[in-house]
Amino acid sequence: MEPTPAPHAEFHTTRWTLVLAAGGEDDAAAREALSALCRTYWYPLYAFARRKGAAPDAAEDLVQGFLARLIDKRELRQVARDKGRFRSFLMAALQHHVANERDRERAEKRGGGAVKLAVDFEAADERFAREPARGRTPEQEFDRAWALEVLRAALGELEREYRASSREALFDALRGELEGAPAPHAEVAERLTMSVGAVKTAAHRLRERFGETLRSIVASTVSSPAAVEAELGALLRALSQP
Repeated sequence: MEPTPAPHAEFHTTRWTLVLAAGGEDDAAAREALSALCRTYWYPLYAFARRKGAAPDAAEDLVQGFLARLIDKRELRQVARDKGRFRSFLMAALQHHVANERDRERAEKRGGGAVKLAVDFEAADERFAREPARGRTPEQEFDRAWALEVLRAALGELEREYRASSREALFDALRGELEGAPAPHAEVAERLTMSVGAVKTAAHRLRERFGETLRSIVASTVSSPAAVEAELGALLRALSQP
């Protein structure tokens, strides 16, 4: 599942660059962009809290409180615009939030009414329970969960693309190419009444398109084209750990 290189000229404004450009001001588009990013990447925060020893309910409260404060209070002024990987920012911001949670607990309760993101914490606890600890630190757990979330997002986006063009049967037959369990091309060819050569070509195009989709998703969380390669490398390293 190696990403396909793309020229820097193809780097466009993304949700994260939109947030950074707002500089912490009350910009509606930037706030919605940040909300969308948080809806996608909340699970790594939950995994971090659970690996740190928090019970499921406590981890849920921590993540919801953190995200509500992040979005409502626009704590993005601390992000340097020339840096700004969303993954790194979110990890640092959560650690800061945890360190100061007791000091702000009463103020948070008085504030009330914070908007909560609609996320499925019950599914999150089941998912976390399936992940063996293997001695990972909370930070390593966060990075691994983030990398897996990026892969899930890329796979989901690609699946929607294939289904929108009425190629769902082809995608379903070949998705194993992206999950490390490819079906024999001869079997796929027989099932879809294609030649083996056509299946090989389709598999190559699927992998290529997955790489492009993966790069696009990673680009949506960084602030420059140069940062895409560094972020991809960091995610691959996170996945390579036990």
